[in-house]
Amino acid sequence: MTHKARALSRWGRLCPLMLLAGCSSATQWSQPPAAQSVPTTNQTAAVDLPRSKRGNPPFYEVYGVRYTVLQSSRGYKERGVASWYGKKFHGRDTSSGERYNMHSMTAAHKTLPLPTNVRVTNLENGKSVIVRVNDRGPFVKNRLIDLSYAAAVQLDVVANGTAMVEVVALNSSTNYPPTSARAAPVDSGAAATGARVSEGVMYLQVGAFGERNNALQLANRLTAGGIRNVQVYEAREPAATLYKVRIGPLKSVGEFDQVSREVENLRIAEAHLVVETSG
Repeated sequence: MTHKARALSRWGRLCPLMLLAGCSSATQWSQPPAAQSVPTTNQTAAVDLPRSKRGNPPFYEVYGVRYTVLQSSRGYKERGVASWYGKKFHGRDTSSGERYNMHSMTAAHKTLPLPTNVRVTNLENGKSVIVRVNDRGPFVKNRLIDLSYAAAVQLDVVANGTAMVEVVALNSSTNYPPTSARAAPVDSGAAATGARVSEGVMYLQVGAFGERNNALQLANRLTAGGIRNVQVYEAREPAATLYKVRIGPLKSVGEFDQVSREVENLRIAEAHLVVETSG
């Protein structure tokens, strides 16, 4: 059992509102299973499935961060970074109590009800699969979903370890394919560079302020720390105008991770991923 899994187990015994078990960040090994062991079909989908007896507390805490479990998956749609986990956790209990099978089409998510069926689309190549969310995680900063090995293979995520994806909760009226499908390809130049993923552009947002001077001070601090492409955006919200400090656009998940580390080295902890529609 990993250090994280041991820690989560300890927390689960100490407080019933804290979640048992959880998955890791992207994990790789030298001898992956044979290709024929990876399923080629997806599971059927429904919305608000009967909740598992485990894994659905009102909230739980991991590494000092509190996560609130959604009351419903209806209408859930989000873009972010996917990672994957595999052999190291094969056969262990997931947060829902099911055994993790790296050859099944499953995934881990921090806040969706367990279980929930979702469609995951790799925005860098247009490939799409349907997976059953039955675990909690990933608890690595700026990660949205952890895919099983089988799902990661079908989405071509295994080699790079991460990818920009869109996650959509499915409902009974959703028309979904019985097998994994490939969506219309994105522009070839965009797919090669990762600069624009399905008409989305990645930024690392470092702060948002009501006062313009505060935003400029943070931007100057980032620039002085050697970080490039720092910009201050004026966003007119219904209640007030906010000045958002962002870094980007970022060309790939790898560049996003690198910039995130540079920002952390400056002791700035509030940075998070933002995906903007182009134009």
